[in-house]
Amino acid sequence: MDHCESDAKEERRRNPMKRLAPVVAAMMGLSIVAGCKVGPSYHRPVVQPPTAYRDLSENPQVPAQAASYADLPWWQVFRDPQLQELIRIALKQNYDLQLATERINEGRAQLAITRSRLFPQVQANGDFSGGKEHNFQTKSNFLLLTADAAFQLDFFGRLRRANEAARAQLLATEDARQTVILTLVSDVASDYFALLQLDLQLQITRETVKTQEDSVKLTKLRVDHGVATKLDVLQAQQVLDSANAQIPDLERRIAQEENAISILLGNYPQGVPRGRPLVEQPLPPEVPPGLPSSLIERRPDIREAEQILVAANAEIGVAKAQFFPQISLTGSGGGSFGRSSAFSSLMSSQVGIWSYGAQVSQPIFMGGALRGNLRLAKSQHESALIAYRQTIQRAFGDVSDALIGYEKFHQVRVRQEDTVKDLQESVRLSEMRYKGGTTTYLEVLDGQRSLFSAELTLAEARGTEYQSLVQLYRALGGGWQQ
Repeated sequence: MDHCESDAKEERRRNPMKRLAPVVAAMMGLSIVAGCKVGPSYHRPVVQPPTAYRDLSENPQVPAQAASYADLPWWQVFRDPQLQELIRIALKQNYDLQLATERINEGRAQLAITRSRLFPQVQANGDFSGGKEHNFQTKSNFLLLTADAAFQLDFFGRLRRANEAARAQLLATEDARQTVILTLVSDVASDYFALLQLDLQLQITRETVKTQEDSVKLTKLRVDHGVATKLDVLQAQQVLDSANAQIPDLERRIAQEENAISILLGNYPQGVPRGRPLVEQPLPPEVPPGLPSSLIERRPDIREAEQILVAANAEIGVAKAQFFPQISLTGSGGGSFGRSSAFSSLMSSQVGIWSYGAQVSQPIFMGGALRGNLRLAKSQHESALIAYRQTIQRAFGDVSDALIGYEKFHQVRVRQEDTVKDLQESVRLSEMRYKGGTTTYLEVLDGQRSLFSAELTLAEARGTEYQSLVQLYRALGGGWQQ
């Protein structure tokens, strides 16, 4: 046993830096014991969501379903393969999303920096010196190796509250990225349906131009045979000119919509490939919004607002801990190694060194800075609480607006379809009456103008209905699943 102890002492004499290990262990032990944290612990604020979403349905007493349309991933909602491909490209290349991802990396790095303060800070040092004295022809070399450790005892939780705030800020940044994804998917889908709407309107316009060109030719032929007048030709030409005038504007809007989609995809302005035409895009038979209480968990902007509130709550603890003493422990250990040719007895030498200490600092007079800092933290917490509740309120407003919009735009589209059918029949009958000589060509032209305008309005109603579906999906918090 004595032999083992002497070996251990000899090992410590040869490697004095090992004497620092007990000091570091003691610091870590004190860190575990220091469990008090001043400041309020976070509790989610009580929020009473409405029992049902407000819409204008004919049977508002139908209870909300547990399942929600937003629970579906976007590739099951938007079933056009070309639209799915555009969304995938946007999720890969969009610059706003890349920036949101980098902010997450910044948040992780900041959390690592903040968390590092909970552990001892150990630093190694080395110093070498050598020289020669000409009178005595003496050579000497000395090497000093030391390690320093410093550790701040977190008796009052200042560092742990700061770590809690940094973690919440990171989670808020991750939720902000989910909001960017939700917005990106929705914007790509909405712009795509707007593009298909313009395509349909351009198709209708070009078909109208072709029909009116045939009508002008036919009218001129009737003039040649004495069964029509020059006025009939001029009136037919007016409808043709009106349709032709709309083509350049539609082409302009299509090109600008393609540019907008290209930017969302992270590309320079260019053409955008299409999939199914607008009239072939599927619409869901029903759109269940789900339970209102689930909206708070599903919407990433609400989760982001809550994490900001968590961080603000932790900052109150940081501010309160500033009033209490700050205790730091320090330790140092190492060895000095030297060699000299002056005396044979000092040919080689080893000297172990070690030290430890403690420091306590207590604020006495700071000119009101600490109290001001605490009031600031409390005010920022109150602002975060107000913003959290406001975000929830706006979320329910978004869902209500989207539900009402989708329902009413659907009704507009259905009724506009009936209008187009009626006008198509009216034009057919007026053409028969004109050929039979029982009416003037003006009646035919009026019917054609009305039909052309109604068909354009129907195309717009179709596009708006699809866009309102996208907005409802977004308002419910869907679309961000990867």
